[in-house]
Amino acid sequence: MAEPLIFELSSPGRRGTVWPACDVPQQPLETLLPAARRAQPPRLPEVSELDVVRHFTRLSQMNYAIDTTFVPLGSCSMKYNPKVNDRIASLPGFAQLHPYQPAETCQGALEVLYRLERGLAEVTGMADCSLQPSAGAQGELTGLKIVRAYHAAQGHPRKVVLIPDSAHGTNPASAALSGYTVREIKSGRNGLVDVAALREAMHGDVACLMLTNPNTLGLFEREILQITAILHEHDALVYLDGANMNAMLGLVKPGTMGVDIIQLNLHKTFSTPHGGGGPGAGPVAVVQKLVPFLPTPRIERQGDRYVWNDRHPQSIGRVRSFYGNAGILIRAWAYLVAHGREGLVKIGRMAVMNANYLRARLAPHVELPYGRTCMHEFVASLAALKPAGVTTLDVAKRLLDYGFYAPTIYFPLIVSEAMMIEPTESESKETLDAFADALIAIIDEARRDPELVRTSPHATAVRRLDEVQAARQLDLRWQPAPGEKASR
Repeated sequence: MAEPLIFELSSPGRRGTVWPACDVPQQPLETLLPAARRAQPPRLPEVSELDVVRHFTRLSQMNYAIDTTFVPLGSCSMKYNPKVNDRIASLPGFAQLHPYQPAETCQGALEVLYRLERGLAEVTGMADCSLQPSAGAQGELTGLKIVRAYHAAQGHPRKVVLIPDSAHGTNPASAALSGYTVREIKSGRNGLVDVAALREAMHGDVACLMLTNPNTLGLFEREILQITAILHEHDALVYLDGANMNAMLGLVKPGTMGVDIIQLNLHKTFSTPHGGGGPGAGPVAVVQKLVPFLPTPRIERQGDRYVWNDRHPQSIGRVRSFYGNAGILIRAWAYLVAHGREGLVKIGRMAVMNANYLRARLAPHVELPYGRTCMHEFVASLAALKPAGVTTLDVAKRLLDYGFYAPTIYFPLIVSEAMMIEPTESESKETLDAFADALIAIIDEARRDPELVRTSPHATAVRRLDEVQAARQLDLRWQPAPGEKASR
């Protein structure tokens, strides 16, 4: 499946397009600013249109994507996203809007965004919501800025954020970026927050607890009401990372658990193609006492009109240009409307059922450090393969030969040789069985022929890459060597 570089397909003088003669008077080159002129023509490939189409189509067919295979990334909800929502977001009335258009010329789009805010607030059991953050991590940062603004308004900004060791990895980074000192709360033997350790860590300088529920072990925090009560006893806030909301859709509302702030990853739970670094959307919903601190401008309804309002003196201000990734937000609204309350309940139940089915299928073949009933995902350990010289990374690479994208590996850190698996609600029993059969076969290979697994993948376009070197010497584009022609 080797595919040459586009430059290797180049032939001098070949063109993909024939332009008509220019009928616009051309300005002399000297009229351009010197800094805007190229000293040499750009080194571009010279290829036909057919060469371009075939080249990039072949490259796309080498990718692993949700449209081609099962992508069981734990904690990332890589589920199927209905194509009809892409069509809706592409309607001219949405796609051709300009971000600077006056509000009176885009009332329909503003109504959709306003209704989405109300819908997400209802789903989460919160008082209000802002769609402005454009990713989960930016939602975390927004939530922490709201935490700081709230405590500053009380006259005590506070300095400490508590984070369980089973939380998402971006939580500590967001807290540190917000100027907080991070203190870790250890999990108990059951994989849940150690309530005694949490109570011991509480003091008057704790601003909030950043909790993931269900946590990254796929377990629901059974003591959630006690946890939130402990925080509230000290007027500290509870921030919930909503990346795992897929497991709770329609089944439980974070607001009823005592959560004060939640960020939602629309690009995981609410119908947006997820992966490749974006696009994303991380709306933040809050309880009533935190509404004054939400980002501005806010969308508000005045009679039958929708307007922007930035006159909220306690607001943390703008956290993103414009008002979030509008195309993603429109998809999310279409997803909510299409499913309704009953549909959301079914999504949550199916996600939990699929994860537990797959966990039961794999239980005789892998170690399950926290083997009880899970929510939307579960964590297995492949540490038993280490005596054969096979690691979880080796197994993940071998899965590519079987046509499956690998689950999340080595996370959470509290599980040795971890493999975190989330099947989502959109996969069939046949797909889950095929994945389980592949993983079981690889585990058997690791014991019989460990070298086969250690040297995988064998059937992909490229073999195993040096990931350490790739991270240290990031090179995302090809350039001809000095004196080398772009065309060969």
